[in-house]
Amino acid sequence: MTRSKMSLFIYLLIGLAIFGFAAQLLTNTSGLLMNLVMMVAVGAALYGVVYYFFIRKRTSNELKKYKKAVKQSKMKYKGEDAASKKTFSQAAKKNAPLLKQKKNNRARATHLRVIDGNKHKRKNRASL
Repeated sequence: MTRSKMSLFIYLLIGLAIFGFAAQLLTNTSGLLMNLVMMVAVGAALYGVVYYFFIRKRTSNELKKYKKAVKQSKMKYKGEDAASKKTFSQAAKKNAPLLKQKKNNRARATHLRVIDGNKHKRKNRASL
């Protein structure tokens, strides 16, 4: 019963608002438009203040993790900035002998060999 009284009150309030808006539109159109512009401006200003002081400072958890990762990456690679500024020809001359050395170091060890086992064959645990 209280629910029907509340809905009746809300419908009455909406009806009066529509009636007042129509009366203002017919009698004082410029005043109505000025009031609408002022309400929109005040609403936008309030939203801007609330957003600037409260909502903007709340960052999502993912954004915090991203910022932390960027900071760690900068700390890790901060010494390599000077090395990356070298020209390509200088870097290629320096890296060419290293590539030849790496190829020689990767020779296979002859004393190691792969033993094929029966990995797919399962034990019968019931017999144990």
